[in-house]
Amino acid sequence: MKYCRFHFENSNYYGAVEERGGELWIVDLMAAPEEDLAFRLEHGRATSWSFDFEPMPLSKADLLPPTTPSKIICVGRNYRDHAKEMGNDVPTEPLIFFKPPSSLLKPGGTVRMPAASARVDYEGELAVVIGRRATRLKPEEWRSAVRGYTLANDVTARDLQQKDAQWTRAKGFDTFCPLGPVVSDEVDPEAGLTIETRVNGEVRQRGSTRDFIFGIPELLAYITSAITLEPGDLLLTGTPAGVGALKAGDRVEVSMAGLGVLSNSFAAE
Repeated sequence: MKYCRFHFENSNYYGAVEERGGELWIVDLMAAPEEDLAFRLEHGRATSWSFDFEPMPLSKADLLPPTTPSKIICVGRNYRDHAKEMGNDVPTEPLIFFKPPSSLLKPGGTVRMPAASARVDYEGELAVVIGRRATRLKPEEWRSAVRGYTLANDVTARDLQQKDAQWTRAKGFDTFCPLGPVVSDEVDPEAGLTIETRVNGEVRQRGSTRDFIFGIPELLAYITSAITLEPGDLLLTGTPAGVGALKAGDRVEVSMAGLGVLSNSFAAE
């Protein structure tokens, strides 16, 4: 299963996605997941439509963030090389923090670089999309709680992160969580997936999910021992080494085989 969320004919829809000729296509409309209450208010539990949808290339669609989470939980310093480049010790247990849902940004959208910050960084990451209500998960149960995976950019106001006693402001500005383009359950992080981040076409980050300090089973068990996860919630799994500052006009692309490319531009506020 691979799907996206997109704006079409003055409304928002979910689309089944397939690869055709080396390119991702939206091939049909599909029912919304349970967490998208706005969709259900507009369309009910629709599984059929009043018009015939013609397949279109994903690249031509007006894409939206592919999930509508109640919360976004992130993991800090989950790659040893990233902890080292930031001058931090490798954590002995997961370091978690929140980004607000208001920070979500669609693929192709523009990240607004706030005047309050003198340094805004990119952080390409694999994101886990939760598929069912989950509390007190055992590590061996983790797959039952996962709907699929997508790509994220954990944009960070690095100077404010270092200044503030906690990270909420530095990580939580509007537009600071680009997400997408698709959600897929056809990839397996435990088999080793390579994530790559490019700035203006130049590779800046490359890391493998094999290099996680804390794997997804351990992360989900740790988080759900304290916090109940709901369908559509997101877990950002951490960024590899190579983070850096951006300037207005830069374009950042986060990519992974099977999940496409998340591309966003940056502009001064």
